[in-house]
Amino acid sequence: MTQRKATTPAPAPTPPRRSDATRTAILDAARERFATDGYERATIRAIAKDANIDPSMVMRYYGNKEGLFAAAVAIDLRLPDPASLTKEDAGRALVTHFLAMWEKNEVLTALLRVGATNQAGAERMRGIFGDQLLPVARRVCPDPEQAPARAALVSAQLLGLALTRYVLRFPPAVELAAEEVVAWLAPTVQRYLTAPYPA
Repeated sequence: MTQRKATTPAPAPTPPRRSDATRTAILDAARERFATDGYERATIRAIAKDANIDPSMVMRYYGNKEGLFAAAVAIDLRLPDPASLTKEDAGRALVTHFLAMWEKNEVLTALLRVGATNQAGAERMRGIFGDQLLPVARRVCPDPEQAPARAALVSAQLLGLALTRYVLRFPPAVELAAEEVVAWLAPTVQRYLTAPYPA
């Protein structure tokens, strides 16, 4: 008579820690408050109230408003791997990618609102675009020494679009279909990245 082996029950899924839920609530409230009130007018007390927690909890997790802001707007642009981009299609790939991100990522919109009026937000925006967009420009531009200037020009186009479409909400910019935006903007971004340096 064969003895049946006892089966070990699968471990129950670990429930999310309370601290994770608290951090998420704080960051969600902070993003909304920074986007609505700007960096200067947003307060720890108001953010805590929005998150239904005591203000001391915000300080416990993030130290001060600067630390909270840095955490709230930590953004990975998830740009395509520079090695995967062809020089001929880099402009279209970047515009398509950024448009898709802006359409679904309210954190970017909040950061843009704050960055337009506050030094801390501006520095954060510069860091994000500099660290993540510059490698793409270095990969495809004809002279790596020109990459910072070319990345800055690309940023000007992409942020200008975001400002008019998602923050100021100019009706003609809002009404453009995504395909139209890409068709208009991609050749300009491509020129910034790969065209010969103007004489």
